[in-house]
Amino acid sequence: MTDLDLAAVRAFVTVVDEGQFGHAARVLGITQQGVSKRVAKLESQLGVSLFDRLGSGSAVTAAGAKVLPHARALLAVAQDTVVAARAQVRPLRVAVQGERHVASVSMRYYLDRNPEADVEIVMSTAFRSGRDALLNGRVDATFARQHGGPRALPPGIGAVPAHLEPLHLLVGRDHPLAAQSAVTPAQIAAYPVWVPGASVPSEWADYYREWSEFSGVEIVTGRVPGGSPEREDDREKGRGPFGLEAVLERLAASDTLASFAGDGYRFPWHPHIRRLPIFDPTPAYPHALLWAGAGAHPGLPPLIAHVRENYNGDIGADCWIPESDRPLFLPAPPVPASTAHRAG
Repeated sequence: MTDLDLAAVRAFVTVVDEGQFGHAARVLGITQQGVSKRVAKLESQLGVSLFDRLGSGSAVTAAGAKVLPHARALLAVAQDTVVAARAQVRPLRVAVQGERHVASVSMRYYLDRNPEADVEIVMSTAFRSGRDALLNGRVDATFARQHGGPRALPPGIGAVPAHLEPLHLLVGRDHPLAAQSAVTPAQIAAYPVWVPGASVPSEWADYYREWSEFSGVEIVTGRVPGGSPEREDDREKGRGPFGLEAVLERLAASDTLASFAGDGYRFPWHPHIRRLPIFDPTPAYPHALLWAGAGAHPGLPPLIAHVRENYNGDIGADCWIPESDRPLFLPAPPVPASTAHRAG
């Protein structure tokens, strides 16, 4: 079997595309004589004439016309081989707030059903947010709120609604609301609600500020309720004054203090903690999937499609979310054409 010379094959295809040996020589960066030698070598290997030399250029022979599509395919395979060897695609990097959060659970659900997906999960915090990781190029996508925070998202960031997460109220068993099966914002407003970490500027701190303004519920922050601002090392391995266990112990020991928890957040079990749904309305945190629109990772489209398909927007009618998030999460239904015509 004859081993074809790829340089000779490329010279043949280039002459066909350019119409003249001289033009092909300029494209290939070699002399016209060099092009002729390469084409002649290919003709010798194949045992056929590929061109009829004319005064105005070169015309492909019938044999050359048959060879041409195979030559193009051979060059394409060669290029694919080079790309496969040099450009190994790294895993899709996706930031989530933490392993106990609903986005982390959602990603495990996705990976269980798409075992071929090559995904690296990156944990973020209020101090090292997923949005900042996205804007700095450390991750390809993140689950986060689209609006709020100290650093607005620039144009070109893609977004789809991922999950509306209803908030629950956490109280100790001696709290006046502990015996309720569910509570309203008006009932909660009589008691302070501690949201550890919300003193750190972030999009989720802004969410609780907006919820407080809407509902009249007092939000207190700090390393202890109303105390000094939180520090990043306070949550290391769940220790510190607002590690999970410390928060639950403080709530369990109080007959006035409460806190919020998303219904998808996996708190450690505590026998003295009661978890109460909130209604009329239900505050829901709007988790979006965000990504940089330019140069998107090839593993991103299947994840976007999965998130779109599984968004729980059907619960939105009874939920409160900030006005800035409503266009993405609760878009207004389209106006029928006949109605729009009458309104005009």
